[in-house]
Amino acid sequence: MILKGRIWKLKDNIDTDLIYPGKYLPIIDAEEMALHALEGLDKEFPGKIKKGDIIVAGKNFGCGSSREQAATSLKSAGIACVVAKSFSRIFFRNAINQGLALVQSEKAHEFAEEGEQITIDFDIGELILNDKKLNFAPLPDFIAEILKSGGLIPYIKKKLKQK
Repeated sequence: MILKGRIWKLKDNIDTDLIYPGKYLPIIDAEEMALHALEGLDKEFPGKIKKGDIIVAGKNFGCGSSREQAATSLKSAGIACVVAKSFSRIFFRNAINQGLALVQSEKAHEFAEEGEQITIDFDIGELILNDKKLNFAPLPDFIAEILKSGGLIPYIKKKLKQK
């Protein structure tokens, strides 16, 4: 799987309230959630996101509450992947469950430029930023399968049909 997209560069410690503000928790429709993705960081942010965009963030992305709406809103808004120095454990699992690709990279943030293109090759574990190639540990096969299926529920439905 190869992704190419425009970079949104974010700082360290982007918490779930910045990603998806708590006042929107009653919303259950994913498309409506998308209208509020990263609104806690910038009220205009949801309107700036284009399908296929990629976030490159610092450490501890997704810290805070366990709300899965944070991952859902990003995916529904069109974010194809989040690359970060590190992720909150709960956000990481919620993102995989929702089918939002993640890459952990210590160096990507250093070389990323907002608005520039990033290429991510999940099969070989490589990021390309401004002609700089960075390696990352590929995801385990079962997690890659969940992502390719579009999330945990589609993955399980697929597996049940195979039986």
